[in-house]
Amino acid sequence: MIACGAIFHQLMPDHFASTELADTIVWNIRLPRALFGIVAGASLAVGGCILQGILKNTLASDYTLGIAQGAGFGAALAIIFGSGLIKGEYLIVGNAFLFSLLPTFFIFGMSRYKRATPETLILAGIAMMSLFGAAIILVQFFGSSDAVTAVVFWMFGDLGKATWDKLIPMSLMMIFCMPYLISKSFELNVMGAGDESAKSLGVNVERSRVIMMLITSLMISSVVCFTGAIGFVGLVGPHIARMIIGGDNRFLIPAAGLFGAILLVGSDMVATQVISPTILPVGVVTSFMGVPLFIYLIMKSKLD
Repeated sequence: MIACGAIFHQLMPDHFASTELADTIVWNIRLPRALFGIVAGASLAVGGCILQGILKNTLASDYTLGIAQGAGFGAALAIIFGSGLIKGEYLIVGNAFLFSLLPTFFIFGMSRYKRATPETLILAGIAMMSLFGAAIILVQFFGSSDAVTAVVFWMFGDLGKATWDKLIPMSLMMIFCMPYLISKSFELNVMGAGDESAKSLGVNVERSRVIMMLITSLMISSVVCFTGAIGFVGLVGPHIARMIIGGDNRFLIPAAGLFGAILLVGSDMVATQVISPTILPVGVVTSFMGVPLFIYLIMKSKLD
């Protein structure tokens, strides 16, 4: 009730009363964090759903293409060496965003010289994941103990960095990318039946696969650079949606976004309450919740 009063007080101050403390907690801490979780969870889950569709691999996620590791390397450079193309308060965020896109552009370059088959893309992604993972360890080797701790904590993934200033660009990127990806549902459906079948229906498979991967990577990167690497949301969210509503991407993509938002916000609630007043990184909670669920999904698929 206090939270509702604080929200409505800002919208209709003549009809609702609130205290300055309640306004500060709700508008500066709770509401940005909740909206951050909704936008980030939806973006990661939709991104995972698209990647699973175009790569024809149910294990595909932002980790598969090395996006999370690329962002982690950029953040590590900024934290340990203080170097980056963007200076000031957005040094870490800017570095993480730029380096998270490098794996995607490398994969795009590979696809120009070799057909953009799912096997080519996912193998290139695994190579990028290993490369940037090793690069993060190398950078940490030269850092001080405090800097290395900061890098490790950033890699956990957390919603504690949520502010209105950071929420706006992340939301705009989701609003820009998600309608386009949903509009490609038909192409994803026919591509799932095989490249030859999709080509016979007039789909330019290689071109569609690369463009969708670029747009998806851009949306995921806009989240990872602000939150850090939050695992399992982009992997488990689409699987939950697929179990409930089936594999038709017209309904699967929006449903994956919904379940991803619920999963991340719910995990953040657990992270803030499980050992209160200490707040756990939400990436740790999503991993603890995601692993048993993912194992259950694997066992269920084997039993089926």
